[in-house]
Amino acid sequence: MTRNESRIRDLFDWPLFICVVLISVLGVINLYSATSVYTGARAELYISQIYWLFLGGIVGGVLIAVDYRHLERAAYFLYTFGVFTLALVFVLARDVRGSARWIEFGAFRFQPSEFTKLFLVIALAKYLHDDPRNEGRSLKELLIPAALTLVPGLLILKQPDLGTASIHFIVFLIIAALTKVRWKSVAVFVGTVAAVAPVVWTYILLPYQRQRVTTFLNPEADLLKGGWHAHHSRVAIGNGGLVGLGYLKGTQNQFNFLPDQYTDFPFPVFAEEWGLAGCIVLISLYLFLCVWGIRVASQARDRFGCVLAVGCSSILFCHAIINMGMTSGVLPVVGVTLPLFSYGGSSVLTMLTCAALIINVSMRRFSSVADRL
Repeated sequence: MTRNESRIRDLFDWPLFICVVLISVLGVINLYSATSVYTGARAELYISQIYWLFLGGIVGGVLIAVDYRHLERAAYFLYTFGVFTLALVFVLARDVRGSARWIEFGAFRFQPSEFTKLFLVIALAKYLHDDPRNEGRSLKELLIPAALTLVPGLLILKQPDLGTASIHFIVFLIIAALTKVRWKSVAVFVGTVAAVAPVVWTYILLPYQRQRVTTFLNPEADLLKGGWHAHHSRVAIGNGGLVGLGYLKGTQNQFNFLPDQYTDFPFPVFAEEWGLAGCIVLISLYLFLCVWGIRVASQARDRFGCVLAVGCSSILFCHAIINMGMTSGVLPVVGVTLPLFSYGGSSVLTMLTCAALIINVSMRRFSSVADRL
């Protein structure tokens, strides 16, 4: 082994890598169970997931090999490209169940809104790196990063995709908190949100989106329609008990009571089969992934790397907490995937890219050594 290979081995973030691999393996195992009730193409989705994981691993490996600081130069170009693909959705996308989110090229299709989360984080990291003030920022001083967030967020909301748009806004708020926002500005922001909320509820949210919120507040009111997803999801989680019913033995999945159990609702499948014990393991893995990402951010060599690690960790955290929250009845049902657990090529590539960028920042936290890699 050469000295350079030894140096890379020593600097590589093995704990984060192992955590990602464990979640991915559990995801494939769970996806096999979730699709076991189907025949034909859907029954083979777990194989497609493995292919996407391998492709994501290759992309992640390339990103890890290239110093993350090169992304700083391309930040605004990537952001512009992401916004362009979002606009392209309204021209090329095909309507699926009332929403148009995917661009198709023959047999290949991708969801631009998944990648714009990453492009937004890179653009915000670039802006904050170029404006490294240490005192608390006012709302006026956050107008530019807020505008960077609003453009893709509103385009995604128009598709409509409330869940993904919400993640864009939440990631911005988490990154804004990193910039030491003044308490007075926080109070003004909270007051403004409270004042605008009725307008958003009445004029911006679509009827089905308002129904999801009302169903969340009163889940028993419409069990056969709007409350079906949330009700059977909670039943599946409750059925799991302490140690679960056993692999491939979850009744809510096997009798096809769970809708979209391979995309939006994989967690209830896992909870019913593996019980509380399995859920604790899975949640612990996600918790470690997010906390480790914050640790990497705290050790980053520059502000760009710090914000990049925080933003990528925020994406993983938001997806995990919202998906598990909506399937357990703690949050309204929105279309948000569970990282590396839900089926989907765009989602898998985005989440593995997030993990790869965190590893990249971690490997280059020692400037004198990292410059020689």
